[in-house]
Amino acid sequence: MPTAVEAVPEQRIVEAFARSHGRGVVTGWAALRLHRAAYFDGLGPDGTTPVPVPLIEGDTRLRSTPDVLVLRGRVPADDIVCVRGVRCTTPERALLDHVARLADLRETVVALDMAMAARLTSIRRIAADLDRRPGARGSSLARDALALADEHSASPQETRFRLIWQMDARWPRPLVNRDVLDPDGRFIGRPDLIDPERGIVGEFAGAIHRHRSRHRNDVRREDLFRRAGLEYVEVVGADVREPRVVVERMEAAAARAGSHPQRWQLGPPPPPLDEILDHRDLMIALAEDGR
Repeated sequence: MPTAVEAVPEQRIVEAFARSHGRGVVTGWAALRLHRAAYFDGLGPDGTTPVPVPLIEGDTRLRSTPDVLVLRGRVPADDIVCVRGVRCTTPERALLDHVARLADLRETVVALDMAMAARLTSIRRIAADLDRRPGARGSSLARDALALADEHSASPQETRFRLIWQMDARWPRPLVNRDVLDPDGRFIGRPDLIDPERGIVGEFAGAIHRHRSRHRNDVRREDLFRRAGLEYVEVVGADVREPRVVVERMEAAAARAGSHPQRWQLGPPPPPLDEILDHRDLMIALAEDGR
């Protein structure tokens, strides 16, 4: 295989599936990637080391390699879909197989959030799928994570920040990516997190925010939030590895909060994710019936 395509996850997945001569079923991160969840890139925690493609296969002649993790077993027909010519598990089954190998609550929440950010599934759909599999490997961890998951998170680091907010600072669950308006209904901004009671917004500033034009917009946005009476907490990538630092920053913001007139209101909530997914599924079904 040419070096230029070695790092392309989709190529790795297709080649792993080909090893099974069409009999295997791709699952875990690889199935989620085929379902177009970009977060699942097939790399380990260091962001550079490829992890093997999980492949469920009943043929005992197929062996695991550094590129392919062979999982023995049979997959029920209703857990299998075909995506781009590759047999893979449904998003819900793929998530369960993925988190079963994580063994970490926070990273499991990240995985659930990112699958929902890609609009592959919802909290209700994941819960219903878990109800079908009592005692399945990873199901207990997935249920614990589901209680912390949020359908509106837009990035992994945003989720990690939110978990520090809830689990380390022990603040109430924030609203995620909710519009903030001025008293006349004009848009001020959409912070990653907001505690309406404290009047505090939280923002994760990733690498893209370091570009000059983006940074200028961020400074302007922070100023608008502060003028509206909201306190502002910003974290960067390194901060999420040191929860204590983030908590101290949050507590300092809480001490300052409420000292200015509040000139803001929440915008309306977004439509439920289930409503979006159900409508999409209906449109797909109607299109297939019309063929």
